[in-house]
Amino acid sequence: MHELVVASGNPHKVEEVRSVLDALGWRVHSLHDVGAADMPEPEETGTTFAQNAQIKAVTYASRIKRMVLADDSGLVVDALGGEPGVQSARWAGVDGDRATRDAANNAKLLDLLAGVPDAQRTARFVCSMCVASSDGTRIAQSEGVFHGWIGHEARGANGFGYDPLFRVRSSGVSSAELTPQQKNAMSHRGSATRAIAHSLARLAFAAQ
Repeated sequence: MHELVVASGNPHKVEEVRSVLDALGWRVHSLHDVGAADMPEPEETGTTFAQNAQIKAVTYASRIKRMVLADDSGLVVDALGGEPGVQSARWAGVDGDRATRDAANNAKLLDLLAGVPDAQRTARFVCSMCVASSDGTRIAQSEGVFHGWIGHEARGANGFGYDPLFRVRSSGVSSAELTPQQKNAMSHRGSATRAIAHSLARLAFAAQ
């Protein structure tokens, strides 16, 4: 069985990646599983999701000498000129635990979109993934996109981040109202994970 470490301190992200890769024959570990949870995070100096994903994957792989998958993801809102973008996780500038930051980010989003009609509230989640080998070499990269729009109030108890405000384009339900299985089937992270797994399978086949 192939193994990799997901370089994220967000347990929700780790579980979303694991739920896809488990079915494809991969054993997925968190940073906590391999004793690296307290390792300082690399500075994300990239201006795109893809650049930041590569920074994290290469840095962590070089440090822990294991294959590492890292992602950078966020929300892109058309009416806000692409914000919050790569600043999605800490957009509101509020310190505290993840729930506190999420609440502040969602409040800011609703405030900035107050009065904006539904037709102009289009948005998308973007997830860029990068896998680096145990020597820190980038070996695969992918991207997934999840299209929708921003609702006027939070709905649903699943998911995290902006999920309660994000309405799925095909159905109008919020991302937080989807089951984990439904979300993985259509989400940006699910798409990016399946694409990266296929890239890794091709590399493994070519190396035989």
